[in-house]
Amino acid sequence: MKLTDIPLHSSWKSLLKDEFSKDYFKDLEEFLVNEFENQTIYPPREMIFHALNQTPLEKVRVVLIGQDPYHGEGQAHGLSFSVEKGIKIPPSLRNIYKELNDDLGVEIPEHGDLSKWAQEGVLLLNDVLTVQAKSAGSHQKKGWEKFTDRIIELIDQECENVVFFLWGSSAQKKARKVDTKKHLILKSVHPSPLSSYRGFFGSKPFSKTNHYLKEKRVQEIDWNLK
Repeated sequence: MKLTDIPLHSSWKSLLKDEFSKDYFKDLEEFLVNEFENQTIYPPREMIFHALNQTPLEKVRVVLIGQDPYHGEGQAHGLSFSVEKGIKIPPSLRNIYKELNDDLGVEIPEHGDLSKWAQEGVLLLNDVLTVQAKSAGSHQKKGWEKFTDRIIELIDQECENVVFFLWGSSAQKKARKVDTKKHLILKSVHPSPLSSYRGFFGSKPFSKTNHYLKEKRVQEIDWNLK
């Protein structure tokens, strides 16, 4: 199955169609066909574009940029930082939940599935959309970064009053060209246990987001995952 055979929401498909014919994208497709034939790859093929399908362009109110998918069995399902119900909550997501609770008093859920956020308008976008099992970063520099750069560019151009969560240096580089006159940029260190105490905790991204959206007369995000 080629990438262009995977279902993709019409709002994204129409705007990304030019990318599909570019050399880098064809090279990426060829690479992935071989990878899926010879390796265990996450997420499953049909969930590669899950973030885009869950959050059509016209619904995007927040962008949360991750790096690449989780590389453990059953973890990745196409949404950054998210794991499906029944899978152990990863450490970074636990810290996100802790900050959410401290910031808004939202009860910490017992699962790691962020699908409700995606449906609320939070685009849970990884920089790289696939990974080889047990090999973090294995699909970096194969073309995904150009594709997801284009997604960020389109949001910047086509939307207004979007909040970008840029947690960690790689996410900050990813969205460095976003127009700060049109959108709100919220930067902090990554929520990883290695860095979270250096500025992630206490950054209050969730309340700041809703304050900004309310100010712009945009519907606020319901962050409750219960």
